[in-house]
Amino acid sequence: MTCIIYSKENCPHCLKIKQVMDLTEQKYVVYTLDMDFTREDFYGRFGEGSTFPQVTINEQNVGGCSETIKYLREQRIL
Repeated sequence: MTCIIYSKENCPHCLKIKQVMDLTEQKYVVYTLDMDFTREDFYGRFGEGSTFPQVTINEQNVGGCSETIKYLREQRIL
């Protein structure tokens, strides 16, 4: 499973999803706003008004923190 977390600094939801990934021993890559991408890039990919974090798994957008946790439960990973 290939997980990418689109994150920003000082975001409690971003920290939470990273902790969940660590606890479930999922490998993931973190891209950080203003280091790896711009806000325009982010909105271009996920839509205007999207919130942080956004998570993609196997190149499919899963969504934010709550949606990702739900997805991991449905896949019996969490």
